[in-house]
Amino acid sequence: MLKTTINLEPGKKVYFASDQHFGAPTPKESKVREEKFIRWMDEIKEDAQVLFLMGDLFDFWHEWKHVVPKGYVRVLGKIAELKDRGIHIYFFVGNHDLWMKDYLEEEIGCTVFYQKQYFEMGGKQFLLAHGDGLGPGDKGYKRMKKLFTNPIAQWFFKWLHPDIAMKVALYLSQKNKMISGEEDKAFLGEDKEFLIIYSKEKLKTEKIDYFIYGHRHLPMVLDMDPDSKYINLGDWISYFTYGVFEKDFELKVFEK
Repeated sequence: MLKTTINLEPGKKVYFASDQHFGAPTPKESKVREEKFIRWMDEIKEDAQVLFLMGDLFDFWHEWKHVVPKGYVRVLGKIAELKDRGIHIYFFVGNHDLWMKDYLEEEIGCTVFYQKQYFEMGGKQFLLAHGDGLGPGDKGYKRMKKLFTNPIAQWFFKWLHPDIAMKVALYLSQKNKMISGEEDKAFLGEDKEFLIIYSKEKLKTEKIDYFIYGHRHLPMVLDMDPDSKYINLGDWISYFTYGVFEKDFELKVFEK
């Protein structure tokens, strides 16, 4: 099991945020949420040592060889500012931005992950992932993800003119319920929540203090056992929630 160890400096914290879905439902409405997210990054930059962006920062993102989607300049600029201040930024691709390639790495210096990752921070063991496709069930989405990540399908898609490709992709992103998550808003119960089931299985063979995911949009902190917690970070559409870790983990709401 590969693991990254982060030694926290005195007075410094680790922050987590997920599922901003910038660009949805319209650029105008998205900009209000983008401005709020920028205010949050301005607030945390004084004591942040690490920022985990846990996926679906964009409602759709695709990189061509010489083209990236229009917009998000202020958000990307603020992320770059944090990185320039020495804050480590880790980006997990989600099911809406899984076509991320090397733009954030080359232009900003983020570390981009495509799979779950293990971290040790402050003596605690973390398993981090966006969360899509983990655990049992969700077979329709898993089949769709195989198509989206198929190199041949991606090769054909990249030859579409970006104006056409973005229009089609944004339409599907918001209208297709398997992609948009529209059917995935209510708590299903611990015995039916795929990520909780997945985490409980992991605990049978691994020592994990914190399982931290995005994807589900519902803010949740659940005790898995006396020494382990399941956390879903919620979103920046309805809840504006984020995680912070120093000695313990807290799920908070940004209200400014």
